[in-house]
Amino acid sequence: MANEPSLPGRTAPDPPARTRLVALDVLRGVAMCGILVSNIRLIAGTAAATVEPPMGAAHVWLGLPVLSLLFGIGFSLLLESARDRAPRPRLVLLRRLLTLLVIGLLHRLLWPGDILSVYAVVGLLVLLPSSWLPRWAVAGAAAALVPTGLLLGMGGPLLVAGLFLTGSALVRYGVVARIDHSTRGPVLVGLACAAGAVLAGWAAPAAAGPGPVAWQILTADLLRTATYVCVLLVLLRTPLRPVLAAVFAPLGRIALTQHLSATLLVLGAAHLLGLPIADSLPVALAVAGTLLAAQWVFAVLWLRRFPQGPVEWLWRLATWGRRGTVAAPGAVPAG
Repeated sequence: MANEPSLPGRTAPDPPARTRLVALDVLRGVAMCGILVSNIRLIAGTAAATVEPPMGAAHVWLGLPVLSLLFGIGFSLLLESARDRAPRPRLVLLRRLLTLLVIGLLHRLLWPGDILSVYAVVGLLVLLPSSWLPRWAVAGAAAALVPTGLLLGMGGPLLVAGLFLTGSALVRYGVVARIDHSTRGPVLVGLACAAGAVLAGWAAPAAAGPGPVAWQILTADLLRTATYVCVLLVLLRTPLRPVLAAVFAPLGRIALTQHLSATLLVLGAAHLLGLPIADSLPVALAVAGTLLAAQWVFAVLWLRRFPQGPVEWLWRLATWGRRGTVAAPGAVPAG
């Protein structure tokens, strides 16, 4: 029985696997597509990757805010699982973040613009300590950090930390648990964010004179991205749900594998095949589309036999310190 105390010398059985939240997989898949399209020319021209901070450029950055929010969501979901499965759940979280730091630092050797190491450091400094805080304090810290990061006009770690905590708060207030079954909420939030994006975009040039300031553009971009997320959540409540899930969920389930392999493939295409990815936008878009299609095929075939991607499996192994129980296909792996 699930409620029976474990016998001395026996390891308590793993709790039943969570039901997979398709909306999170789809959002993650969309974010990874956006990140590859936005980054591919920077990856191919490695020297330029350190010049333009991802959230500092004056253009819509679709992937990073969504991925940051999802990272905070995943962290809190893992904490809930670890509390049921491990005597020291925060040690599990610590191992997960340290493993991501190692992966990110290794990835940075290939591409200096890597974000994984930043995520790991911000997670260690902000997300892990926040696990001891009540949910109202986490929400309050998020509400302070997001506008602070925007007001500084450069995005970066403060904005990432605020989005991490926003995702964590959404889990702790039960919003994420209802994400696959809600239409009214995304509609209302989406309308508010769309109105805010229009106002922020209109106010930026008016307030800045000859040139708009970064914080106003970032605010408009962030609100626009939130609007797109809400539109996608609403579409997932329509007959388009199976199509969106089929197209984006496989990439979302192997997001780390996709991210790392994309760097290798882009560098190979640029430096071994000599494709002018860094210098030609049409070539960059063609290569990005080809890579995403190939990765989607790989994801579909791989996930028919395994519940998570190969790098995700290694990350899970390092997180839990043991192989553990393999999650059933269609379930959310705890790690």
